Amino acid sequence: MKRWGESSFEAQLPPETVLAQMEMAVIVCDRFSNIIYSNEFAHELFGFGGEYVGQSVLSLGIAEEDRDQATELARHVLKGGVWEGTFCNVRADGATVYTRAHAVPLRHPSGAVDGVVIFAREALRSNQRDQERYGLLERIGERLAGSLELATTLRQMADTLVPQFADHCFIDLFSGDRLVRRVSRHAAGWSPPPGTWAEVGEPVSYPPGHFCAKAMERRDAVLVEDLVQHRFSAPTTSSRRLGDDMGITSVIAAPLLARGELLGVMSLALSNLSRRPDPHYDGFDRDLVGAIAGRVALAVDNAMLFETERETALAFQKDLLPGDAPPRLDGLKIAWRYEPARPLESHGHGIQTQVGGDWYDVIPLSAGRVGLVIGDVEGRGARAAAVMGQLRAALRAFAQDDKPPAEILRELDEWTRTMGAAHRPRGGEELARPTLVSCTYFVYDAWSRVLSFANAGHDPPLLISDGQVGELEFDSKGAMLGVRGSGVGGEILFNEESRELKPGATLVLYTDGLIDRRPKDDGEYYTREESRRMLREAVAAVADGDVEAIANAAYEAVPGDVDDDVAIVVIRTSAEELAVEQRTFTAEPIMVSEARRMASDTFASWGVDSEQAELACLLVSEVVTNVVLHAANAPAPRREPAMPQVAGLGSGGDPVLSLDEELWDLGMELGRREPATKEFRLRLRRGADALWVEVFDSDLRLPRIRSAGETDEGGRGLYLVDQLATRWGARPTSDGKAVWFELPLTP
Repeated sequence: MKRWGESSFEAQLPPETVLAQMEMAVIVCDRFSNIIYSNEFAHELFGFGGEYVGQSVLSLGIAEEDRDQATELARHVLKGGVWEGTFCNVRADGATVYTRAHAVPLRHPSGAVDGVVIFAREALRSNQRDQERYGLLERIGERLAGSLELATTLRQMADTLVPQFADHCFIDLFSGDRLVRRVSRHAAGWSPPPGTWAEVGEPVSYPPGHFCAKAMERRDAVLVEDLVQHRFSAPTTSSRRLGDDMGITSVIAAPLLARGELLGVMSLALSNLSRRPDPHYDGFDRDLVGAIAGRVALAVDNAMLFETERETALAFQKDLLPGDAPPRLDGLKIAWRYEPARPLESHGHGIQTQVGGDWYDVIPLSAGRVGLVIGDVEGRGARAAAVMGQLRAALRAFAQDDKPPAEILRELDEWTRTMGAAHRPRGGEELARPTLVSCTYFVYDAWSRVLSFANAGHDPPLLISDGQVGELEFDSKGAMLGVRGSGVGGEILFNEESRELKPGATLVLYTDGLIDRRPKDDGEYYTREESRRMLREAVAAVADGDVEAIANAAYEAVPGDVDDDVAIVVIRTSAEELAVEQRTFTAEPIMVSEARRMASDTFASWGVDSEQAELACLLVSEVVTNVVLHAANAPAPRREPAMPQVAGLGSGGDPVLSLDEELWDLGMELGRREPATKEFRLRLRRGADALWVEVFDSDLRLPRIRSAGETDEGGRGLYLVDQLATRWGARPTSDGKAVWFELPLTP
């Protein structure tokens, strides 16, 4: 039934009829930017005829310099966004038309984005010259809005101005007190011969009277409407001759001023390259270029400030991370990569990325063991980099105690929560932002090939073994560091695990920037599983290569720009067994000489220099003597007698003792039984550049250096070790302690 007042024509009016009568172009594209509908006005506006359904939207005559913008439009809208901007289109008859476009997503009833709907109209209805002028200013403003990278800013300006408004574009910026050419762009792909006009990167010096010198001196745009009639001083004779040969007809130079500071000069010129009907600028063009120069200068200033801050943050972060070259370690080959996120531009959103908090480290531990860590501080910017630096320093300090990985993570978690509390705003705990960190800490012993580790919410590394690529399985992923400080509550446990790595096995450690939010060509993003699969396939293809090749393949595995920093550490175990010798002795004084003899024989078999071997044997004697003396002087375990039980009184009134007390008295008469003989174990290790000596015993007390007096007979053993060894220390073990020292091997 018709509604009241509704005519039969209106009730049956199809949507196609309405779209056909609109004085606005309506174009519908699928997800692949192919046209599936266009109304009549679109044909008139863009000047094409025939059937365009099924063809790419680029067939509408979008100018070459705007095609990247069209691609960005499609990606942005296919992700559910809305886009508005200006395009330059070349009609079928060769005329140029600037169109103002508004694009929205085409949604399926389910809510999924199926395509793009574009509404377009002329940017300005006036003569062709005025249309180009206003459209140019609008497009320059749009392109500069989201650019904070200097090279990108300058490139976009040149692409926009040439050839639509100029045949030649030069931008010169001050570097200190020198003017340096940063842009030299020309129409029709032409390039000036060497030795004529200054090339990019070369200094420029304009003589007095030159239009660029006048523009900088007056701090205002200068127009040379007819260069043929104007005599000016060229920088060089060859540049003047080239200008005459090219038929330069008209020039505008404008100073680049930002916040009252002169940054440089921009000059535009017309010549015979484009064969324009009227190759001359006028006063309106001068004012237009002056306005453009003001916008360019502000964008350049912002880009320079951003790059300075970013370079400072990168230098700060680089200083906080290990150096470029990994250390030489026995039984391991190491390669690492750190790549900060590149500034990515997104229409209407500006720069999306900053320096992050990814970190990694390789820490030499006692007796040739190695600590390895990979982690990521949540967030970006200077704060994340500062937290990363503090975390690395704290972990290095904790690692020197040689505690198990799980205990190291517990201490690091406590430190992380304490650091987060220190930054909590006063009077507003609900506004506090906790510091959350994911990391895995590994300890690898190259002589036993045992890898011990504990995880705090980090992705497992890849494991390459026997040519197969998989993941090092974690029994427990663990919670991120700082979670308890985020209000989750509850006790966080970090479980220690261990694996024995095969000879030649390789681990690929990485942060989530390698696999997260990598864009596809259609504007969507790869899932983490897709990224992991591509990473495994890329690593498998070079599994037999060296660690550097694997690191490069891992970084390049997932295509697309990254919007987070990436850290990669590749370690490969040695295929050869490392030299080690050990023996267990009873903790008796006579065994000191036996231990020294064993060390001497071992060093001789290893071909150690006699002087070095003698020094090592001396220190072995001192450490073993210290262990034997403490074992002999250690207090005997306290034995508590059973409490006497009074069973009653004897006939003489004396108490009758219980059986326990009678046995105790019997034991006292026979003498107290001595405890079992204590033992110690001596382990010797040889590396490429050092010897390591370890002495294990069951005494939990850690040794310390004593200050021996002149008349004291002992107390100097550890002092000698401290003075003569490269490093020494003691670490707790599951059943006691280990005292160790390191000595260098001279070639």
